[in-house]
Amino acid sequence: MSQTLLIVESPAKAKTLKKYLGTGYDVKASVGHVRDLPTSDLGVDVAKDFAVKYVTIPGKEKVLKELKDAAKKADVILLAPDPDREGEAIAWHVAQAIGAKGKTVQRVMFNEITKRAVLEALKHPMKLDENRFNSQQARRILDRLVGYNLSPFLWKKVKYGLSAGRVQSVAVRVVLEREEKIRAFTPREYWVIDADVQKGETAPFAVKLVRIGDKKAEIDNAKDAEAVRAALVAGKFRVLDIQTKTTQRKPSPPFITSTLQQAASGQLRMSPKQTMAVAQQLYEGVDVTGEGPEGLITYMRTDAVRIAPEAQAAAAEYIRETWGERYLPEKPNFYKSGKGAQEAHEAIRPTRIDLPPEKLEGHLKPEQFRLYRLIWRRFIASQMVPAELSQKTVEVENGTYVLAVTTTEETFAGYMRAWRDGGDIEADRRTEEEDDQFHRRATDGAAPRVVLPTLAIGDELAGREVRTEQRFTQPPPRFSEAALIRELEELGIGRPSTYASIMTTIQDKGYVEKISGALHPTPLGEVVTRLLIDAFPVVLDVGFTASMEEHLDEVEEGRMAYTALLHEFYNPFEKTLHNAQEHLKDFKLKGQATDIACEKCGHPMGIKFGRGGAYLACSNYPTCKSSKNFKKDENGKIVVVEDETTEVACEKCGSPMIKREGRWGPYLACSGYPDCKNIVSLKAPKAKPRYEVHDAHAPACGECQSKMVLRVSRYGSHFWSCSKYPKCKGTAPYDTGFSCMTPDCKGTLVERLPRKRGAKKTPFWACNTCDFLTGDRPVPTPCPKCAHAWVAERIPTGAPEGSPHETRCPKCGHVLVSADPGAAQIAS
Repeated sequence: MSQTLLIVESPAKAKTLKKYLGTGYDVKASVGHVRDLPTSDLGVDVAKDFAVKYVTIPGKEKVLKELKDAAKKADVILLAPDPDREGEAIAWHVAQAIGAKGKTVQRVMFNEITKRAVLEALKHPMKLDENRFNSQQARRILDRLVGYNLSPFLWKKVKYGLSAGRVQSVAVRVVLEREEKIRAFTPREYWVIDADVQKGETAPFAVKLVRIGDKKAEIDNAKDAEAVRAALVAGKFRVLDIQTKTTQRKPSPPFITSTLQQAASGQLRMSPKQTMAVAQQLYEGVDVTGEGPEGLITYMRTDAVRIAPEAQAAAAEYIRETWGERYLPEKPNFYKSGKGAQEAHEAIRPTRIDLPPEKLEGHLKPEQFRLYRLIWRRFIASQMVPAELSQKTVEVENGTYVLAVTTTEETFAGYMRAWRDGGDIEADRRTEEEDDQFHRRATDGAAPRVVLPTLAIGDELAGREVRTEQRFTQPPPRFSEAALIRELEELGIGRPSTYASIMTTIQDKGYVEKISGALHPTPLGEVVTRLLIDAFPVVLDVGFTASMEEHLDEVEEGRMAYTALLHEFYNPFEKTLHNAQEHLKDFKLKGQATDIACEKCGHPMGIKFGRGGAYLACSNYPTCKSSKNFKKDENGKIVVVEDETTEVACEKCGSPMIKREGRWGPYLACSGYPDCKNIVSLKAPKAKPRYEVHDAHAPACGECQSKMVLRVSRYGSHFWSCSKYPKCKGTAPYDTGFSCMTPDCKGTLVERLPRKRGAKKTPFWACNTCDFLTGDRPVPTPCPKCAHAWVAERIPTGAPEGSPHETRCPKCGHVLVSADPGAAQIAS
């Protein structure tokens, strides 16, 4: 019997596909990329037309061995990673790594992981797309050439360990330029004047001053505002004009990657990274029927708003049956994708219209349910007729002054029914620019704020109160993550698969920080970005970066050779790099100049960067070694933070101790420095182990055979450490004893930390036998529904210990509620 090997990139996707395929298929996962450029050297031979050296990614040897063994038994090998450039690169590298010589190797792509779509795709296998692979390869080489050359440049000029990226550095520049506009902004005073007027015994309503004579009302000082107020109080109000018009509000297109990230950020308070992670789960498959996982949405990395005809037909049938023909347009709604969009992809939509959100509540995790509901409603609304609104504007005159009020009433809900009839509207309040204040009020089901009485031109109105309010023009707002993604998309920078990683990278590198949801450039980000702009104006140019994205698209479409693109970029870049290394100033010595004078010698102080972050240092170093901590106020001005002298005496010399902040947290330093270098840490004591361990259960050290003790790392993970530390530094992972969730696996879960450099050090639990892993903390509480031996706690991202969190059974999905770590109680 012939055997077909189907290789995907995700174990979750492999699990879903196994449900759909028969015994003639063996489904394996590459677990992401298997080959990449080496970390120890450039990996690109520029002199040989950018010849590339790929190596196996450390840790993927076992995966490749399994794939090779499976390929030997198969007659046909189908490569089915995600349908984008990264997926194509994975397919190529897997094909090269398993060495399937003499075998039939083909490519299949799924835009959605449903049985119908999968079986249909398997009927139409394709050749590997060399142009698409070359496009990804060109991007990877470009990023390596920039990062590998600019990073050592920054080490030399600013601080060791810094890095730069071709796209990420431009994103930081966009954030910095917005910050500079905010700092340069000069507020302008203006005054708003409105009045409460009333017809007879009806309720009063407010009108706002809009014109003085034939000119727009512009009042910029208190004296003029008071003169207008006095004139309105003394004069009489009369209805000057009434205008009524009917308008339509069209539905928004279905989601693409960027708009999904923006909407999820504004409405669900989910970061782009979290949004993409949850969307990946919905795409790869969730078990909502008890019959195995099923893909619930189409592929979530897309920039096209195209919709498959069968999906439009299913949506039309649902709309007809739910709300009637009136809500269905005569012809299906079509939307135009942005410039350069990959029209081969569809928009993000539900795979099954017959699974509205209310049917899945309780079957999905909370974050999965909320995101699915958002996607489902947006898609259904996109296929409905516009909402119809009646807009009335009433102008009221008082002498030469004209005041006005506009009200909007909904006359036909149209597509708004898809949002309003869905239940928890408040959670889905739309915050995109196309959804104005009225739409939000209408979605909430609230009445318009202004209710006008029956009026006619010439009606006399009684004035009740005239108000003046001083205001000032506001600077442009700082970017949120969602707003920065929207800006990058409009500028043509990045692609759907890169937006989330850009947001993560610029913050992890310390170039941008998020404060109350707004992105601020850090002092390090400012120095590095300005240096790179001076040294590499072309590489950091927004227009140039956008043009490179267009060239990458041309490579994918076969209209440009990828080596030609690399030569076009690298030749001028190499010359610029050499010139910058020779002529640009060294920030390490003087630092970024400031207007703050050194209190010891009077020389200007400069911003420098050390292990503990940015600080002020005298430019007369090494003659003067004065330094200060600093912060920036809301206008970006540098403010010196004076050291806090305490009443604690140094135990070595008796001098007062000074409180400071360092790389490892707060500490006390002797004020007698440099004669006395005594310091005392103020860090909280180390956390105690969360698990109770009896001495009899402690393992022996593998190095010296002494008893080991359970310890907690600074990241919160548990591990065994030799009791003879520091004499013996033997360690071992902590085996929790909880059973693995993989069927027929006899392994247990071991607590671990990510090893990848730069990865967030969040503990996870992995099987000591198979590939199963989970980020949810196992708790030794039996499930009250299925009696499974343990349940799992999920602590919200960034939440401190002790925060309320969700607890659910990993076997049956039964949800419990826990208010204390390690304790679970049945939800009422």
